[in-house]
Amino acid sequence: MEIKWLKDIVALSENGSFSKAAEARFVTQPAFSRRIRSLENWLGVRLIDRNRYPTTLTPEGLEFVDEARRMIADTYATRDRLRLREEQHQTLQFFAQHSLAVSFFPSWIRNIESLVNDSLVRLEAGNLHDMIEAFHAGMGDFLLSFASPVTLDQLERDDIESMQVGTDRLIPVTAVDDAGQPRHNLSPDTAMKLLAYPDDSFLGELVKRECLSQLPAGMTYRPIFESALAEGLKALVLQGQGMAWLPASLIRHELEHGLLCSLEAPLPILDLKILLYRFKNTRTPEADRFWNYILELYNLGYS
Repeated sequence: MEIKWLKDIVALSENGSFSKAAEARFVTQPAFSRRIRSLENWLGVRLIDRNRYPTTLTPEGLEFVDEARRMIADTYATRDRLRLREEQHQTLQFFAQHSLAVSFFPSWIRNIESLVNDSLVRLEAGNLHDMIEAFHAGMGDFLLSFASPVTLDQLERDDIESMQVGTDRLIPVTAVDDAGQPRHNLSPDTAMKLLAYPDDSFLGELVKRECLSQLPAGMTYRPIFESALAEGLKALVLQGQGMAWLPASLIRHELEHGLLCSLEAPLPILDLKILLYRFKNTRTPEADRFWNYILELYNLGYS
């Protein structure tokens, strides 16, 4: 059971359709539908009557929506009580996308460790939709993510501010053969083997929209593996299984030592901004001080 499933069924009840509920929950409709299925499977009952249109909850579904609202309220009330105890200790809670948690955050936080003082730093990594949801729910202090129209739409709020703390590049790469040549490349004769991100993930949406859609006519690709984890795709690229678009910060060592090579145009390279978000009314004085120190360090104004 996940609390986001409870919020999903409440949103479905309030919005009356899968498409509107998915939009309200900031996820794609296929992902939203899978989560409702997961909730039904966990409960062992059907909550939605899929033989009727428009979307109709079963009697069990109607009953469960009231229970879901109660469980959500109880969960957050418990969280607030526990937070009162935790606030006696200095903590900084970060949420980050998987790839940034691995490739960017460790060196970044090490370089600014003097700003952390004695605070306990906590990092939770996951897919971007879940991390935005946790951030919106007020479960932490900061959100670290790549900038894109997808994230900006959800985070452009009067009570949220951001600053750019880094850059990265999404590079098409492949392993090399014994002669140092690319094992995989775009060719008019053979479909390129692609190690892909899911379409409903942040990087999946980005690669599909900005990279794959730009391929010349006659050039084709064939997805042979899919994972939301850039580290997982990197491992398969190193094994010579195919090519993938990977964050430069994640493969810097492999590029420098010739284990991977970047592919040439027409495969595009994407420049990415790394943004740090926070709510203007921070949870703790430590979070507020940290934010102001970072602003001073980067010599930035509020966005």
